[in-house]
Amino acid sequence: MNVPFNKNRHKKRRLRNSIIILVLLCVVFALIVGAKTYRVYQSELPSFEQLHNIEPSLKTKIYDRNGVLLKEFYSENRVLTPYQDMPPYLVEMLLASEDRAFYDHWGIDLRRIFIVAANNLLKWRITAGASTVTQQLSRMLFLTRKKTLERKIKEALTAIKLERTYAKQEIIEMYLNQYYFGRGAYGIAAAARTYFSKTVPDLNIEECAVLIGLLKGPNINSPFNDIEKSLQARNRVLYSYYQVDGLSEEEFDSLRTAPLLVTPPLEKIGTAPYFTETIRQYIYETYGENTLYSGGLKVFTSLDVDLQQDAEIALYRKVDSLRARIARTYSLDNPTYTQFMRDTVDQYGDSVVMYKPVQGAFVAIDNSNGDVLAMVGGRSFQESKFNRSHQSLLQPGSSFKPFVYTACIDNGYKTTEIIDDNPIVLDIPGAKQWRPHNFDSKFMGPITLRDGIRLSRNLIAIRLVLSIQPEQAIFYARRMGITTPLSPVASLALGTERVRLTEMVSAFSVFPNQGIHIPYRFIHKIIDRYGRVLEDNTAITKEEVLSAQTAYIMVSLMQSVVKAGTGRRSQWMGFTRPAGGKTGTSNNFCDNWFIGYTPQITAGTWVGFDEKISLGRNQDGAKNGVPIWTEFMIAAHDSLPIVDFEEPEGIMHADVCLESGEIATDRCVNVRNEVFIDGTEPTETCHIHPGAGLYDPASARQEELIPEDTTDERVHF
Repeated sequence: MNVPFNKNRHKKRRLRNSIIILVLLCVVFALIVGAKTYRVYQSELPSFEQLHNIEPSLKTKIYDRNGVLLKEFYSENRVLTPYQDMPPYLVEMLLASEDRAFYDHWGIDLRRIFIVAANNLLKWRITAGASTVTQQLSRMLFLTRKKTLERKIKEALTAIKLERTYAKQEIIEMYLNQYYFGRGAYGIAAAARTYFSKTVPDLNIEECAVLIGLLKGPNINSPFNDIEKSLQARNRVLYSYYQVDGLSEEEFDSLRTAPLLVTPPLEKIGTAPYFTETIRQYIYETYGENTLYSGGLKVFTSLDVDLQQDAEIALYRKVDSLRARIARTYSLDNPTYTQFMRDTVDQYGDSVVMYKPVQGAFVAIDNSNGDVLAMVGGRSFQESKFNRSHQSLLQPGSSFKPFVYTACIDNGYKTTEIIDDNPIVLDIPGAKQWRPHNFDSKFMGPITLRDGIRLSRNLIAIRLVLSIQPEQAIFYARRMGITTPLSPVASLALGTERVRLTEMVSAFSVFPNQGIHIPYRFIHKIIDRYGRVLEDNTAITKEEVLSAQTAYIMVSLMQSVVKAGTGRRSQWMGFTRPAGGKTGTSNNFCDNWFIGYTPQITAGTWVGFDEKISLGRNQDGAKNGVPIWTEFMIAAHDSLPIVDFEEPEGIMHADVCLESGEIATDRCVNVRNEVFIDGTEPTETCHIHPGAGLYDPASARQEELIPEDTTDERVHF
């Protein structure tokens, strides 16, 4: 039986087959084009290794010894916030505004691309973008914002690779931690702090809407730049969130009419800028620029913020006083004390005459571990970033004398040694004769070694250094931590060679530490972004550089300086704890020093000009160095127990006649109870005042350390 031929059915079958073939050809063509495109750009796309090792730039944070944040160094102001710490409405508003099909696509949203493309064609202009959150992330991480077809293809291909490498939550976390929100804020944590002074978990719905609104234009929609546009952007985000049922109609109406309030954080003055700059330089030199500014290091340091503030207050008070004194004493037409400075306010750039600024420096060290507790490198970091406490090479004046006395004590000299404080003339090859003088241009004749350091007599120090040879003094200075070049000349005893304040303070800490040198340290520990310890300096390094007995004798000698010598001003100011120290003043009153210590802390200060300019007649270490040190030490010891210097074994005490240096008799008038290293104490009774018996402290007055009129010494050439 023949079936009638249906032409219409045949035509439909042929049309259907043709469409199927055409679609298959289009698919094959698309696959070929896709494969070709992928091969073309494959070498220019990030590798899977790069995708697996995405490390956003993180700030390096510097902390003090108690965990107080001192400073942050960064190329991008960024702190990572884990996904679980982000409020749910923050993520939901992001997706409602930027990518509603985020959980349904695999990097690119084809449906959205076609819809947006058609809409743009109909309106003949770009009205919207079709990039997914993943595409935007790929652009941030690996590409540029250049609007080209090539970049869009790379963006799409990279987004697909990202989706294959990371979970959806990880992509959102990276996106919000990477995005630039304006005002130097990279990432949501920095944005929360910059605009609202909050952490991310504390952000409310309205604040999250403001931040998500910045994604379309961080500068255009910034509330700091245009509050109206920022309001509009916020409300667009809220409306998008309302559309996806994140808000009820009542909530949306309430939030969109609310005023926009921003609370930027107060700008803080940098804490310990000279100290943190020293840390920055060290990290830069040790670990490199990229690690410093992008590595997310945590650096735990030795500094104590409270003591740093005490040091700054004390130093600034004295420096400001000296600056005012210079201005009162010298006129603006004095070329020594003034300088021409360009007026940056004057549009013509005319120069103005200004006084040269008096500067100062201060360092304090914890004797028990070498921690630098406080460091001030100048009056103002904004005024000058040069660190005078750690970078300057300065003449220490008489504060160098303890190294000479240490060498003497360690080589058999006694505190009762009689030394001649009378004129001396030295021949210097290639130069005229040197006739050094004392500060007061007077001579006291024979005096004890203790009185020589107590009153800081120059002639005594010179005779001592010549008797042991300058090389010996240099040897002890080196052992105690001085590394700067030192010339073996007689004037070394008067502090003519240049040193660093940090090293001087560290060297002086050997005395209260019973001869143990503990190197000063700035850094306790450095930890990288993954919690790995890069550097650990918590172990304390100790080296015995002096015998405990020699160190104790030196402590005793320098206690005389503080009790009744050139450093006695500290007692007048109310610091009565056991302490020792030494003043210093260089030639013509240019450099003023005082370095002193208690059993717990050693601290030192310097005041002067950056040039070799006099601070004025009789402006010495006693007047300008001691008050700074004392004010700091009173504050620093407020919560510390009162302890005395520990006397080691091998120390002997004896009543000695100050005129003969021998054991005092009942006829001796000037008697002092002195300390000796066991075996070096005098055994003969006083030959000047022979008596029937020995000196009895109960029946006769012991010699007191009577302050003299002199304060400190200059170096005379």
